[in-house]
Amino acid sequence: MTYKATYQSSISDPVSFWKEKSELIAWYKKPSTILSKNQDGLDCWYADGELNTSYLALDYHIEQGRGAQTALIYDSPATNSVQQYSYTELRDKVAFFAGALDALGVSKGDRVVLYMPMIPEAVIAMLACARIGAVHSVVFGGFAASELAVRIDDATPKVIISASCGIEVSKVIEYKPLLDQAIELATHKPHSCVIVQRPQAICSLVEHRDFDWQDIMAIATAKDPVPVLATDPLYILYTSGTTGKPKGVVRDNGGHAVAMRYSMEWVYGVKPGDVYWAASDVGWVVGHSYIVYAPLITGCTSILYEGKPVKTPDAGAFWRVCSDHGVKVLFSAPTAFRAIRKEDPDAKLMQQYDLSKLERLFLAGERLDPPTYEWLKQKTGLPVIDHWWQTETGWAIACNPIGEALMPVKPGSATMPTVGFNVQVLNSHGKPAEPNEQGSVVVKLPLPPGCLPTVWNDTPRFKSSYLDTFDGYYLSGDGGYFDEEGYLFIMGRTDDVINVAGHRLSTGEMEEVVGSHEAIAECAVFGVADPLKGQVPIGLVLLKDGVDVDDDELEQELIQLVRDRIGPLACFQRAMIVERLPKTRSGKILRKTIRQIADGEEYTVPSTIDDPSILTDLEDRFSHLGMS
Repeated sequence: MTYKATYQSSISDPVSFWKEKSELIAWYKKPSTILSKNQDGLDCWYADGELNTSYLALDYHIEQGRGAQTALIYDSPATNSVQQYSYTELRDKVAFFAGALDALGVSKGDRVVLYMPMIPEAVIAMLACARIGAVHSVVFGGFAASELAVRIDDATPKVIISASCGIEVSKVIEYKPLLDQAIELATHKPHSCVIVQRPQAICSLVEHRDFDWQDIMAIATAKDPVPVLATDPLYILYTSGTTGKPKGVVRDNGGHAVAMRYSMEWVYGVKPGDVYWAASDVGWVVGHSYIVYAPLITGCTSILYEGKPVKTPDAGAFWRVCSDHGVKVLFSAPTAFRAIRKEDPDAKLMQQYDLSKLERLFLAGERLDPPTYEWLKQKTGLPVIDHWWQTETGWAIACNPIGEALMPVKPGSATMPTVGFNVQVLNSHGKPAEPNEQGSVVVKLPLPPGCLPTVWNDTPRFKSSYLDTFDGYYLSGDGGYFDEEGYLFIMGRTDDVINVAGHRLSTGEMEEVVGSHEAIAECAVFGVADPLKGQVPIGLVLLKDGVDVDDDELEQELIQLVRDRIGPLACFQRAMIVERLPKTRSGKILRKTIRQIADGEEYTVPSTIDDPSILTDLEDRFSHLGMS
């Protein structure tokens, strides 16, 4: 079938479409009810089906005779080590840790919080929770104690699993003091903690509460998978909320398993046995979906990487991993490749490695700016495929479906809506936008399998955050447009749209222009308050390594670029060279926070920020310019 036929069948008859796709996985009890409403009037998939996600990810493949195949490769430049686990080896470790959790009193429906670095025990713990029907909630290792405490109080875990430390580029971060402080701050107290002792920082254990991972594994009894309902929660993953209180995105078992299996084939063109690498972290949704669940449910070899795109040891790190392990598909965020491009603009380090098995690159997590796309395309000669999705959806809302037939690429576009996602763009009146007219990107209900069915313990917040703005639609919070050929362009969060003298302008569009300058490695454009025009845009720019330019000359060149390509109405009149940009740990630029600092507003340091000291630097910089 062509893309249009496949897509249309998923929209016109979602029940038949997703009934067929449910055959991709092995159910304990196949569902007879495909799409229904729950007691809160919300859509749910496969309500009467029974399965186990850990079984699908491990035991099923062993039963198919592929137990000796490598399931997981742990590659850690942080510790200079590599470990491989076959499906049988990984299944055994998961089964024994599931037994250890059972011995600690964890049972179906109980929550377990993971506060972990990128080590194999994190994957083992996630799958062990799934094995006994417990609900895991992974919190990014190294998060501030206060933020961890908020998540502990919301999830109310029976057990917390952590490690003595995490390892960054040039430092060891001790997790145990942060964990102890978080438990002290939290109202809810876990019954037990399990700690992976790492040699880089051995920690002390609290008597009667803390257990050494190795000690409890030594006495554990292996547990078989426990059947759960398709609608039972698999995990909770917290995402930033506008109120300051994070939202606990819930993922169910059944719809998630179907979506993960199908997406590997349709979105990524990956088959059992392929080596697949999502260069992310298990603290983020990409790590859940495409380091742990989708590759293993599909029967791939997945890479778990404890390192950075640069400085571990250099900007050739990604290419080294691909070469060493025969990676077929690499998936990362644009910010990772911008960092690589900044340090190695001519891609000289890439030439040191054999990338003959690498077939394509996928990027998501933020908008793929055309300059980064063009650089990757030119330097690798591979298909560079943008796709757009969110923590809430768990997989791509829009993509270029290589499993169907790769469509012509339009730089800056995530291509077409993914099957099952009835994506529309609505204007401020809630009416369909015209081609090339920017508006709110929404998805007509029902959402396909794999998307969040609700927010943990807060259905009213789920409805108010996502469903109430436009009746019958899921609000993505992103702005964008369709062109005349139906290609979808995501221009950034709707709060990144600025109003200049009555003209609504996308900061993403301006960043595309500024980033096209040959000296620029990365940039952020944001709007600041202006008494005459309402808002005016300002650019922060990072230079490529080795570039030497005059600040004033560069600023004038960038102003002229924006004037030539967007027009004088953009009023782009200031560009400042900076050493770094404030970002989340997943690489998203914190434009709203930058704007608040520039406008002199009070702001909350985002819990997901990579380095809070950058904000202090910006405050100083803006105050010297009389902006804040």
